[in-house]
Amino acid sequence: MGRSNEQDLLSTEIVNRGIEPSGPNAGSPTFSVRVRRRLPDFLQSVNLKYVKLGYHYLINHAVYLATIPVLVLVFSAEVGSLSREEIWKKLWDYDLATFIGFFAVFVLTVCVYFMSRPRSVYLIDFSCFKPSDELKVTREEFIDLARKSGKFDEETLSFKKRILQASGIGDETYVPRSISSSENITTMKEGREEASRVIFGALDELFEKTRVKPKDVGVLVVNCSIFNPTPSLSAMVINHYKMRGNILSYNLGGMGCSAGIIAVDLARDMLQSNPNSYAVVVSTEMVGYNWYVGRDKSMVIPNCFFRMGSSAVMLSNRRRDFRHAKYRLEHIVRTHKAADDRSFRSVYQEEDEQGFKGLKISKDLMEVGGEALKTNITTLGPLVLPFSEQILFFAALLRRTFSPAVKSTTTNGHATAKTNGIKSSSSDLSKPYIPDYKLAFEHFCFHAASKTVLEELQKNLGLSEENMEASRMTLHRFGNTSSSGIWYELAYLEAKESVRSGDRVWQIAFGSGFKCNSVVWKAMRKVKKPTRNNPWVDCINRYPVPL
Repeated sequence: MGRSNEQDLLSTEIVNRGIEPSGPNAGSPTFSVRVRRRLPDFLQSVNLKYVKLGYHYLINHAVYLATIPVLVLVFSAEVGSLSREEIWKKLWDYDLATFIGFFAVFVLTVCVYFMSRPRSVYLIDFSCFKPSDELKVTREEFIDLARKSGKFDEETLSFKKRILQASGIGDETYVPRSISSSENITTMKEGREEASRVIFGALDELFEKTRVKPKDVGVLVVNCSIFNPTPSLSAMVINHYKMRGNILSYNLGGMGCSAGIIAVDLARDMLQSNPNSYAVVVSTEMVGYNWYVGRDKSMVIPNCFFRMGSSAVMLSNRRRDFRHAKYRLEHIVRTHKAADDRSFRSVYQEEDEQGFKGLKISKDLMEVGGEALKTNITTLGPLVLPFSEQILFFAALLRRTFSPAVKSTTTNGHATAKTNGIKSSSSDLSKPYIPDYKLAFEHFCFHAASKTVLEELQKNLGLSEENMEASRMTLHRFGNTSSSGIWYELAYLEAKESVRSGDRVWQIAFGSGFKCNSVVWKAMRKVKKPTRNNPWVDCINRYPVPL
């Protein structure tokens, strides 16, 4: 990457560091300049192969819809050329055996079509765990808990405080009280206790809302990136609820914050091969077990953002659930960039120089995350965008491909092109048309990783403040709850009574690997404002709040 492109990925801001307590400048306000990386501008490049991949998915699922109009057109043209008398004559010329044969072929074709169609997967309901108020902490209390543990020096605590102030996280998030302990809290016992609290809390609420008995569940998928005990968390759930012995259970580990969508994808595949079944997907992360106690700043960052949380989702492929399901699963698009070394090591679990284990955040994270996101949404576009938007996109893509601007020259460090004797900026000709995703979706649930990430997403996708509201408010109220965060955002939309029949919801999450995954839901009915069993019930009237 050239120096100019590298500079384009950097942003600066002046940070007020407060009053200098000592030294020659004591009593004076001090400032510093913060330089940080931004997401790459999606307008600069779109890889055509991912657009083609999206159309490949579309064609695979729409082959019948593409051939039926052609057959109808041919049949209409044939019949339209005949008079009424000629039509009756042709019908009487056919004997009974021929008529039965044609009818049998028609019935067989219809049967093959319906049998080959994938079963619809419905989201009956979901739940999000809300910890007790005794675990609620302000940002100041969070720093005090870390100081009380005696594991961090003042420089590290000061760094944490600066990160929290710019994070977008509010004063009502939840953490396990064990992080203030001077003892080792990354033990299996502590991990199991936290897992039991958040997972069983979410599942108890889910079974109450759906009125589905645990023994009726045929597929169980649990994802937790860091904490993976033996027996597994899925086995722990089966043991607690005494689920049936032939349940299909899976435990996903080490897959980061995007694992919740991967778990939904796995559950969908299992439902396709097991008719008339329920599937439960549990997404969570253990904050205490992932608590880093060293001084490496790149490994301290996860401590500042991750908070307690868990979600549980009930899926079904039973046709009778069509009437009372909340959503229908439309599309899932998964992107994995682990083949690239920088992407693979952008979020990496390892020991620091002192031997303390933690997650190391690479300085390349924003850049590789942006590339994965761009790939994912480019692949998703053909599946969800209106045809008019796709026409505009391809027109701009063709103009960019065949424009004389490719033969540009460089003058004073800026590329220019001559077209009919007129100079114009080559960037205007080379920029592809970025489709308006607001035409494809009514609601957006972006993984609430940090305030900076959400700001860059809004800028690059051209979204409004209202589009980003659910993600920002979730980050403020609950922090980064890892793979369960997108469900807290959907719960926010439901609490605001924003979801109406036919609305399309786009959930997108990204995590270590590096991975970026999207899932699209369609609302089956208007979702009424919940009066209970929703984490936003007691505070939704206060939101949105300025960050």
